[in-house]
Amino acid sequence: MAREITVSLFVFHLLLIISANMEGDALHSLRTSLQDPNNVLQSWDPTLVNPCTWFHVTCNNENSVIRVRLNNNSFSGPIPMSLTNVTTLQVLDLSNNRLSGPVPDNGSFSLFTPISFANNLNLCGPVTGRPCPGSPPFSPPPPFIPPSTVPPPEENGPTGAIAGGVAAGAALLFAAPAMIFAWWRRRKPREHFFDVPAEEDPEVHLGQLKRFSLRELQVATDTFSNILGRGGFGKVYKGRLADGSLVAVKRLKEERTPGGELQFQTEVEMISMAVHRNLLRLRGFCMTPTERLLVYPYMANGSVASCLRERPPSEPPLNWPTRKRIALGSARGLSYLHDHCDPKIIHRDVKAANILLDEEFEAVVGDFGLAKLMDYKDTHVTTAVRGTIGHIAPEYLSTGKSSEKTDVFGYGIMLLELITGQRAFDLARLANDDDVMLLDWVKSLLKEKKLEMLVDPDLKNNYIDTEVEQLIQVALLCTQGSPMERPKMSEVVRMLEGDGLAEKWEEWQKVEVINHDVELAPHRTSEWILDSTDNLHAFELSGPR
Repeated sequence: MAREITVSLFVFHLLLIISANMEGDALHSLRTSLQDPNNVLQSWDPTLVNPCTWFHVTCNNENSVIRVRLNNNSFSGPIPMSLTNVTTLQVLDLSNNRLSGPVPDNGSFSLFTPISFANNLNLCGPVTGRPCPGSPPFSPPPPFIPPSTVPPPEENGPTGAIAGGVAAGAALLFAAPAMIFAWWRRRKPREHFFDVPAEEDPEVHLGQLKRFSLRELQVATDTFSNILGRGGFGKVYKGRLADGSLVAVKRLKEERTPGGELQFQTEVEMISMAVHRNLLRLRGFCMTPTERLLVYPYMANGSVASCLRERPPSEPPLNWPTRKRIALGSARGLSYLHDHCDPKIIHRDVKAANILLDEEFEAVVGDFGLAKLMDYKDTHVTTAVRGTIGHIAPEYLSTGKSSEKTDVFGYGIMLLELITGQRAFDLARLANDDDVMLLDWVKSLLKEKKLEMLVDPDLKNNYIDTEVEQLIQVALLCTQGSPMERPKMSEVVRMLEGDGLAEKWEEWQKVEVINHDVELAPHRTSEWILDSTDNLHAFELSGPR
């Protein structure tokens, strides 16, 4: 009896392999019959015996395919008859494509409703309600009886045992070649994008974050070829996931150090906990011994910097109401990082290029999770200064000591970028004997009461003077030389909402008058370390120009 059970289990296992292989062949025939302009089915690898590893395919606990969802993918072509061989298929969604030809009406297809094939105008057959050319009138399809519901034959004494033995022997005889073929296909060398070690600790799960395999991200980004940009933390690639959604994949460049895996997991967890309308949401991550990748939603409208300085002539410039909304939204995002995250998160590279814009041109602060996370102290000393010239606060550049006021300074420079449309550091201004640093250039024009020369020419005077003045006031308050004098981001939000700006500005002007009367000598160690507010006349932004 034990021997019979062992043989039966072995045969059952072989049949599972054969079944998976048949299902894989049937699904692969679907792939070859369809035109796939977006490479959605790129993961359907025929060298993999088990199709349960393919995107858009769901299997049950017995590794039988039960769901295939391929809706909204711009597929075109016919549905192959061989797809009816997937007898365990319970859900098939091919809706909203451009498929053509007859829909099979036998096998598991008799279970599917018109919803499975909706909005494919060139499909025909009983389930669609459209007869195929030259076909007879519709007739009800034969009922489908799943294999599991077929009653087994009765086994009576020796006759049943002999019949069972013959059946098992026949199945084994049939299964052996299939098993050898399946084993050969598993052993067959596969083409990899490049040789990488396996992911570390596959059991690691961080909250609701999805852990992507490196293969998934390779497929999504076309082997990391769709580059969106480069930054201080690495390159960013555009990708399309298996569900059709667009993502931005940041491939981090960092030196691998002992314990780095734990640090990376900790930082990823902190990033995922920062959830706000104006913060870039982390969708998932990938970690291998040689790779660190972060997956974010794709921002269709790029960054503030690209909209200001890299937009095609066919696209309109950012209008003034949109720029005001960007100023307020980005301030709210930074305020959340400083005041509502525990521990607080310091960005350390706030600039127009790191303020992204979603479909509605709402500001979304990006790259915040790549900065060092602060502990409960007010400052954090780092061994390397990260940032961009023109945006770096003086105290951070000279001492390496960052705080939330470092971000406030960068935000103030970003406001000036929004108003002027210019870069924070631009050697081209030397041609007009102007300051290469945007902050110094703005202050020099304000001393000469030439406010109108500050505003981005792309706005073509379509702005409100008083609102421009108020934004400049906020920017100058944020870029004061002393970090202690700068407002908190929560105060910046209130000022942009119309609360307390006048009082802050009046207080700032008094300090500037005192500094000018004392004639403090500036201590220039470099162009961007200079606290240039020390030697500047007070100017009335709300006065006559």
